[in-house]
Amino acid sequence: MLCMRVSLRLAELVVIQTSLPPPFWGQLFDLQLVFILIIKTTVFFPPKGIFPASYIHLKEAIVEGKGQHETVIPGDLPLIQEVTTTLREWSTIWRQLYVQDNREMFRSVRHMIYDLIEWRSQILSGTLPQDELKELKKKVTAKIDYGNRILDLDLVVRDEDGNILDPELTSTISLFRAHEIASKQVEERLQEEKSQKQNIEINRQAKFAATPSLALFVNLKNVVCKIGEDAEVLMSLYDPVESKFISENYLVRWSSSGLPKDIDRLHNLRAVFTDLGSKDLKREKISFVCQIVRVGRMELRDNNTRKLTSGLRRPFGVAGNPFLSFFLSFKIIPFTLTVVFLGLWVTLKLLPGDIHQIRKEFPHLVDRTTAVARKTGFPEIIMPGDVRNDIYVTLVQGDFDKGSKTTAKNVEVTVSVYDEDGKRLEHVIFPGAGDEAISEYKSVIYYQVKQPRWFETVKVAIPIEDVNRSHLRFTFRHRSSQDSKDKSEKIFALAFVKLMRYDGTTLRDGEHDLIVYKAEAKKLEDAATYLSLPSTKAELEEKGHSATGKSMQSLGSCTISKDSFQISTLVCSTKLTQNVDLLGLLKWRSNTNLLQQNLRQLMKVDGGEVVKFLQDTLDALFNIMMENSESETFDTLVFDALVFIIGLIADRKFQHFNPVLETYIKKHFSATLAYTKLTKVLRNYVDNAEKPGINDQLYKAMKALEYIFKFIVPFFSGLGLQGAALKYLPTIVNDVKLVFDPKELSCILVGSLLTGNPMSNADCREILLPMMTDQLKYHLERQEDLEACCQLLSNILEVLYRKDVGPTQRHVQIIMEKLLRTVNRTVISMGRDSELIVSVIYNAAIEGGRWLSPLSWWAVSMFWFLFQDFLMETFIMFKNLIGKNVYPFDWVIMNMMQNKVFLRAINQYADMLNKKFLDQANFELQLWNNYFHLAVAFLTQESLQLENFSSAKRAKILNKYGDMRRQIGFEIRDMWYNLGQHKIKFIPEMVGPILEMTLIPETELRKATIPIFFDMMQCEFHSTRSFQMFENEIITKLDHEVEGGRGDEQYKVLFDKILLEHCRKHKYLAKTGETFVNLVVRLMERLLDYRTIMHDENKENRMSCTVNVLNFYKEIEREEMYIRYLYKLCDLHKECDNYTEAAYTLLLHAKLLKWSEDVCAAHLTQRDGYQATTQGQLKEQLYQEIIHYFDKGKMWEEAIALGKELAEQYENEMFDYEQLSELLKKQAQFYENIVKVIRPKPDYFAVGYYGQGFPTFLRGKVFIYRGKEYERREDFEARLLTQFPNAEKMKTTSPPGDDIKNSPGQYIQCFTVKPKLDLPPKFHRPVSEQIVSFYRVNEVQRFEYSRPIRKGEKNPDNEFANMWIERTIYTTAYKLPGILRWFEVKSVEISPLENAIETMQLTNDKMNSMVQQHLDDPSLPINPLSMLLNGIVDPAVMGGFANYEKAFFTERYLQEHPEAHEKIEKLKDLIAWQIPFLAEGIRIHGDKVTEALRPFHERMEACFKQLKEKVEKQYGVRTMVSGKHCRRTGGAVRHAVQLVCASGHNNNSSKDEESCHWECAKPYGLPLPCTISFHPHAGLSRRGSHSLCAQEEAKALRSSVVYARSHRRPQSQNSSLVLTSPPPASPAVGTKRRQFTHRIQCPGTGAAPLRTGRD
Repeated sequence: MLCMRVSLRLAELVVIQTSLPPPFWGQLFDLQLVFILIIKTTVFFPPKGIFPASYIHLKEAIVEGKGQHETVIPGDLPLIQEVTTTLREWSTIWRQLYVQDNREMFRSVRHMIYDLIEWRSQILSGTLPQDELKELKKKVTAKIDYGNRILDLDLVVRDEDGNILDPELTSTISLFRAHEIASKQVEERLQEEKSQKQNIEINRQAKFAATPSLALFVNLKNVVCKIGEDAEVLMSLYDPVESKFISENYLVRWSSSGLPKDIDRLHNLRAVFTDLGSKDLKREKISFVCQIVRVGRMELRDNNTRKLTSGLRRPFGVAGNPFLSFFLSFKIIPFTLTVVFLGLWVTLKLLPGDIHQIRKEFPHLVDRTTAVARKTGFPEIIMPGDVRNDIYVTLVQGDFDKGSKTTAKNVEVTVSVYDEDGKRLEHVIFPGAGDEAISEYKSVIYYQVKQPRWFETVKVAIPIEDVNRSHLRFTFRHRSSQDSKDKSEKIFALAFVKLMRYDGTTLRDGEHDLIVYKAEAKKLEDAATYLSLPSTKAELEEKGHSATGKSMQSLGSCTISKDSFQISTLVCSTKLTQNVDLLGLLKWRSNTNLLQQNLRQLMKVDGGEVVKFLQDTLDALFNIMMENSESETFDTLVFDALVFIIGLIADRKFQHFNPVLETYIKKHFSATLAYTKLTKVLRNYVDNAEKPGINDQLYKAMKALEYIFKFIVPFFSGLGLQGAALKYLPTIVNDVKLVFDPKELSCILVGSLLTGNPMSNADCREILLPMMTDQLKYHLERQEDLEACCQLLSNILEVLYRKDVGPTQRHVQIIMEKLLRTVNRTVISMGRDSELIVSVIYNAAIEGGRWLSPLSWWAVSMFWFLFQDFLMETFIMFKNLIGKNVYPFDWVIMNMMQNKVFLRAINQYADMLNKKFLDQANFELQLWNNYFHLAVAFLTQESLQLENFSSAKRAKILNKYGDMRRQIGFEIRDMWYNLGQHKIKFIPEMVGPILEMTLIPETELRKATIPIFFDMMQCEFHSTRSFQMFENEIITKLDHEVEGGRGDEQYKVLFDKILLEHCRKHKYLAKTGETFVNLVVRLMERLLDYRTIMHDENKENRMSCTVNVLNFYKEIEREEMYIRYLYKLCDLHKECDNYTEAAYTLLLHAKLLKWSEDVCAAHLTQRDGYQATTQGQLKEQLYQEIIHYFDKGKMWEEAIALGKELAEQYENEMFDYEQLSELLKKQAQFYENIVKVIRPKPDYFAVGYYGQGFPTFLRGKVFIYRGKEYERREDFEARLLTQFPNAEKMKTTSPPGDDIKNSPGQYIQCFTVKPKLDLPPKFHRPVSEQIVSFYRVNEVQRFEYSRPIRKGEKNPDNEFANMWIERTIYTTAYKLPGILRWFEVKSVEISPLENAIETMQLTNDKMNSMVQQHLDDPSLPINPLSMLLNGIVDPAVMGGFANYEKAFFTERYLQEHPEAHEKIEKLKDLIAWQIPFLAEGIRIHGDKVTEALRPFHERMEACFKQLKEKVEKQYGVRTMVSGKHCRRTGGAVRHAVQLVCASGHNNNSSKDEESCHWECAKPYGLPLPCTISFHPHAGLSRRGSHSLCAQEEAKALRSSVVYARSHRRPQSQNSSLVLTSPPPASPAVGTKRRQFTHRIQCPGTGAAPLRTGRD
């Protein structure tokens, strides 16, 4: 057999399909990762094959179903399965959050996933005790519920044990209440998390301020100082003001090699200093101190290590960090501080909480291996269960006589703990946190120091039972640096102190001056030798001995030395007390005479001492009260002491002992008869409240009243008084009503009946249920006490649903008969003011629906005269239930259970309708109509749209409930076809609901229901011979449905295919039906495009789609829909401040209206802002708004045009002179704005969208865009590419090839185009440029873009022969600006001859401009003129116009292009006119040239002479001579005439009078053409070989400049300029003009420029 190897990934599910020995043969089922993030997901069929057995872990599983329906369920615990499913679902969402870059939520989900993975492994380990496992399960379920809520997943409901509830085994009421509880718990958790986040954001110190305890985390990174030997590094907190250490030491043993002695702790040297509180933050100074103690030789300089003593503790160095006090004093918390001492690197971090909280909240910092250095003393708040029995012993100082030695001794103190028998207690001394316990501690040795000061602190932890028998022993020994001498040194003295005093209290805190005893070494080792002696000098004085004598005193076998030694101690014990009064109270039986004194003194004891012995103290107080029951001597004192203790617990410092007190009351308190004495004392205080001193005590008692009553109440619990209370309850009801609210009292009493035995017993229900249902019916019908009724009905239904209450069928029937219709009517009539009432009523209705069976329906139908009304009411109620969304969206179980009940009920209703209400006699239109609307509402409700759910949720619903939409959809189809002849009654009303149903994205449902549309078409056609109603309705409804999010490409295809198949088979509907289907399909294409970009940030795309849709509605004459989309487009424009386009859009609506009194149809006034009853009124309001928008868009010309039309109505139709006056004022302002306000000229851009990546309304199309004010092309392109971030900008303006057009990507081509001026015909006189400039960039429809191209092979001899100009003329469908800022275009090309003409024209224009500049301003630099002249007369690259001659002035070219004769003549004329321009330029150049450039000028003159001879010979002479002309007033010629001299010259013409033709620019009002005649000696002459008419010359020459040159004639001769006008020419003549300036030398005047034409 051929096998395939299967690749496996972590956490994949593999099903073993064979029992063969390894390797296994199996199938890979699940490709979702739990523990790692999926970056790429591949969908494929589960592969089968072999894999190594070592790669998998075998698990028990249950297989359900076979074949494709086979389901493999792992045999894990239900909670483990839930965690696994949750992890898989969350991992998918986690990946989406990563892709979306939602970092905050990503981190939250990551933490939750890590927690669940860890807890899952703990549960699977099977090592947890039952109580911990139960607690862990609660944490797991709480975390899952919390995560589901923040991720908007479904709410999971559970029972008390955390197991998921099965809805099939749970009543509706119980299920609803479980949802309420679960939702409330999750909501509380959310609020808690939100509150915590807000607090952190508002004030990061809030957590610290609310935390009673703080901790300092320390991480020792490295010790890099050169020690040379092993060392001890001790770190602690120090208060320099009080000169004392306030914490234990953190001890790290460092080796001589520069690494920790315990190499396993490398990079893990961490400690936490705990129990710091607010008082520590308020310390004036606090420092982090590090001490280094060297362990080795006496002196480092000693080299002979074999003979030297080793293992000596010698001081090496100390370092302190004062910055810690700065951070703490200014409360800069939390902070992280890295401290680098000289050779020491430490990181500090302040953390909130005690050690338990820190380990929980900062597990990455503090774990079980982290050393814990406690504060030397109790924290400010003592936590319950914090059992301590620590004694801190500090070696302070000593003074030792040198004795027989010549120098001071090297004293070493050894500390150990012994019992009274002289036995040493092992491992009870702790030199520092992080180090193991030792049996004896050796001090640091100060070399030859007589008075050493150590200040070394160790912790002594002795079992509580050994404390009273133990004492601290201090021995002193001189240490020698020589090993041989050191071995001979013995203990020379001893000191000790007992830990328990004679009165039973522990050793007092503070310093102790110990007596130093001397004796023989062997005697000192015997405890009996010194234990009977006094240990301190204070004790010595108490016994009458002097402690200050200079001579030694002998006590027994020991001698008191003159040496001194001081220590200090601090007891931190929750078991030992130093207070005599408290000890006397705890041992009150030993001396009852002092009992009253001890009780009074108790209230003076420090609270910390009392709470440490809380349970013992309370036991003592109640024992005193009970053992003196016959006497009242101690009652008041005990009561006061109890109030004192309760007051202590209420203090913030001890508030954590509240649970201790609660636990004591519940589990340890046994003095039940104490209530009599407590109540008696309390009553006495109340009765005597006015007496002096009593009031304050009563006030304290009132504050402690809660706990006092908790001590009293247990007395009533076990006496069986409930029966008596029930017996005599009726007698007190009337009195109780005076205190309690009657409704509340009723609920309590009814609740006791329902939750007790009566309703659980079938016989009791027989009596109670009829009475209750009658009362419920009475109150529900009157809608009285609805909340109480709802609660009672819910409780009844919940009891009846239980399986342990006996038979319930009859009782259910009673409820159905009496309350079903009442509940239905209540639901229909209720609003949603009270969510609780509505929910409970709905639950009751659903619960009833779950019990309904066919028998129940037949039972109801027996009342035939009521059944129709019942069905009507039920339909309405169910539709209300579906539409109101009673349950939140995440209550999936409740929603699906509701839907399941509805589906079953609706199907039963359908049977009833078919059987009873279908025939002609009993047919009820409204009943059937309600049924269809209910069924469609059920099918389209949000909770059933599976495509909106995750795959996991969808699979769960399909597996448990199936797709209910298909079931009800097929039922609706069958019901429709059952209607028969009644179908026409539902057209067109049912078109919308059926359309909603068919739009559901379920393929089989669509295939089954779309044919209903054809059936509707047939029905209407057979009735009216058309299906116009159906067509109108489906188009209208389709627009709303698609815009609302329904429908897709698949639906369009199915609709087209299915309806076309049916129509083509029909005899009469084949053609009209096909037309209708095509119409709907086209509409859907546009609507789907519109919906796709409806919420897109790119508003321009939205505008395009909106125009596509409104144009379609205009095409099919759906005026209502057309206007609807007009206003959508207008709103988009206003959002973008496109006021001009908004005005044009509204103008389309206005054009649909007439200036008449016709009533305005409803669809014409789709905006609430318009208050109009007639079309004329609406049109007036629209015009006012449009004029306002035109004004804001600076389109005053358009506003004036509309204003004139509106003014005509005001003046001649409405006679509203007031409005007319206001309008005319606006118009006057508009005219003024046109002349005076400078308006920006927007650029126009051609944009092409290529590639299949663009939407259909853009793909493969080119548009002309109107740019914004002052918007450059670069800015426009950036804005365009922002809208399409994945698009690539094309670097060429050439049309793209098919490879780009068909590619899946996006390519954008963008370049600037020039609008072609098209002036209105009204401009027939000279007007201001300010007026004309508007039309240069507005009301334009044609645009051009020119670019040079080559066609054919390159000609090396003449590169111009194949150079073409591709001039693309873009013609838009509408003028710009319009309802959009862009429109689609088309293009054409022009020939290379026109390229040559344009090039020559531009050259002449450039020469003209530069010459004019030098004439106007002689100071201009000459360099640009030099370059221009030299490039023309002596071209180095392009070859001048000689290339044009070779290309176009040949016989061959004329034969091949006979149509180009006219254009060739234009080119020749332009060449000829270049000579006078050059002559004037060279003249100016000669006047201004420097001597250095004189050779260059002479070279240029020589070239020009050759060029002039050639041109004048071939193309004629163009000469301009000076004449005297009278200055014209006004300036019509200056601003309006374009001088175009004929290119040819008749040799026979008179030299005395030469004429040339002037063509006047069309916009300026002069007739076309004009002949200008110059009298003799006018100074203007022309010579040439041939001539053209003036009109042809005007076409050939777009810009010419003629300069008059003086012919040295007498200046006295006058010349005149006479304009003669032939008949007007056609308006089309002369539309293309360019502005130019020419200069005529007039006698007695300067050079006067004459401006004619326009750009």
